[in-house]
Amino acid sequence: MKNFLSYCFLVTILLSTMQAQKNVDDVMKNLDGKSEAYGAIAQNIWELAEMGYLEEKSSALLQNTLSSEGFTVKKGVAGIPTAFIAEYGSGGPVIAILGEYDALPGLSQQAVAEKKSANKAAGHACGHHLFGTASAAAAIAVKDWLKANNAKGRVRFYGCPAEEGGSGKVYMVREGLFNDVDVALHWHPGAENEASAGAALANKSAKFRFHGISAHAAGSPEKGRSALDAVEAMNVMVNMMREHIPEQSRIHYVITDGGKAPNVVPDFAEVYYYARHNRRDVVIDIFDRIIKAAEGAALGTGTTMDFEMIGGTHELLPNLTLQKLMHSNLTKVGGVSYTEQETVFANKIAKSLGYDKVNIDRATGVQPYETEAKAYGSTDVGDVSFTVPTVGMGTATWVPGTPAHSWQAVAAGGTSIGKKGMMVAAKTLTLTAIDLFKNNDLIEKAKVELLERRGANFEYIPLLGDRAPALDYRK
Repeated sequence: MKNFLSYCFLVTILLSTMQAQKNVDDVMKNLDGKSEAYGAIAQNIWELAEMGYLEEKSSALLQNTLSSEGFTVKKGVAGIPTAFIAEYGSGGPVIAILGEYDALPGLSQQAVAEKKSANKAAGHACGHHLFGTASAAAAIAVKDWLKANNAKGRVRFYGCPAEEGGSGKVYMVREGLFNDVDVALHWHPGAENEASAGAALANKSAKFRFHGISAHAAGSPEKGRSALDAVEAMNVMVNMMREHIPEQSRIHYVITDGGKAPNVVPDFAEVYYYARHNRRDVVIDIFDRIIKAAEGAALGTGTTMDFEMIGGTHELLPNLTLQKLMHSNLTKVGGVSYTEQETVFANKIAKSLGYDKVNIDRATGVQPYETEAKAYGSTDVGDVSFTVPTVGMGTATWVPGTPAHSWQAVAAGGTSIGKKGMMVAAKTLTLTAIDLFKNNDLIEKAKVELLERRGANFEYIPLLGDRAPALDYRK
């Protein structure tokens, strides 16, 4: 009898929970109730700080979280061990929520307001520990709403590795994993709350490797052919080329291997290049010229050259039909509030960035809606946006004024400030997905806009070609 009463009690609790989830306000309250648990998941990934295609533990943690909530998980998709898809529901529409979890090299940092990097280990300077966790939280909340309302449709979480230069989503798009998706939702950590039309630069990247002949640099230099000379000659030519490319272009490089000892002529050297512009055809042209510079450098130094494509992404294609909905929901959710302790932390961070004090309004409020944006960085979400209607936003997970890829971003991302912004994102994604499940006409309108924006003759061609995923690019 006692066991029967216990069973009845559990059933009553379950039914009341499901009933509550039918109401969107209660879905939001349920997310609030789980904020501490999701904060712990994000903190775990922040501490792991695994780089692109090496995110084994971070990926597994998110997989287990979604699996325990009733999602069916497919591991190792698109030939990438740390990529996965988790799905719940049946029929259509299919709403995708993108999640990332890779860290950046050389940006280790404690969650304090002073620079404390003690080594060159990785750190979450782009907040992807928050990105992946908030997206998983939203997927679970949407699942609860679908289940409670017995609604048709599928919510699908995409575990997307190696966004930082590895172009993980490009391989997933190339594999056709988004072909049956109706709408894709994403977000990104940032220094303010905004859901205006986004923009991102198209990008091609590669590692150029030069092979020479080693020799004693003092005793027999005439017998050597320096691979480092070739790298430096290439860099000089590319730097001169900057004057003769479109103004909005960006070229970056870092010498990843320049030899091991000054008294040895290096027989191997490597340089890692990015080329960017807000139009992929311009990027393709610039990258082809970079290759010519590498070929010329090899010819002039008596070395040989080969290169490996590492990444390639499309520019971001906005969808204003969806963007207006996302902005409306972010406005409903609102920004974050700082405690006294958080304010002290934020002011210290602000001073490290050259500000007298933090502009808290950028965190507590939501920025006005804009239909156009200037592109600064790149993202492999761009390829998704040319495949299905895609919409995103950013929330204040960092102290206002903080740039991405900085130690200040790593620090804030490991504090309650980062986790508060994360939950703003989780709520906004949840509301937007539910609205789309309830309004199929909006989905169709977004699809029409996608077709108009990308053009009648559009053909998807990945900028990284047919290469296999660059699983060792961070090793």
